[in-house]
Amino acid sequence: MNNLERMFAEKPQPADFARSYLDHIAALLARIDEKEIAAFIGALTDARERGARIFFIGNGGSAATASHFANDVGIGCRAWTRPFRATSLTDNVPVMTAIANDYGYEHIFTLQLKTIMSPGDVVVAISASGNSPNVVNAVEWANENGATTVALTGFDGGKVRTAAKIAVHVPTLKGEYGPVEDVHMILDHLVGAFLMHLCRAEVGVNA
Repeated sequence: MNNLERMFAEKPQPADFARSYLDHIAALLARIDEKEIAAFIGALTDARERGARIFFIGNGGSAATASHFANDVGIGCRAWTRPFRATSLTDNVPVMTAIANDYGYEHIFTLQLKTIMSPGDVVVAISASGNSPNVVNAVEWANENGATTVALTGFDGGKVRTAAKIAVHVPTLKGEYGPVEDVHMILDHLVGAFLMHLCRAEVGVNA
């Protein structure tokens, strides 16, 4: 029984469940290692300095998070003269379905990376379980071809947490997809806010 199942069993009323859920999210946030977040931010700022590209990948809810990250990092920072060159590989449905149909779903990210990734780029893999074959394959290929890989994970982290060079982990019991994805979105807004203010500070210094 994971925490969500336990909470509903113990407190099936909406308000009580809501309070338990919110308390659980607060407890998870308190367990995040801020040094892992700093390493993630460092990979993004380093990519910007070098003009490298940043690719976000994920499935399901994590695909939506990948798109949101690409928006907040690439556009939200408003760093037009020295941008974060961020892209989500979950956004082109024709490309993903063509690859899935012709080569298999496990290759939908790897084959995209093969066409557009260069050594030194950053690949950010978002996965609650850390075991989605298409995400694992992409991280392993990116590692072998000179990328900096970052994993945002939950549960026990799975294969992706081990494979990635940098990992930000949300420690939960298996099956707690909602809480993991909630925290990943908070990380999106945390990282995006930091980078936006960093870029604003640069403009202020240079003005």
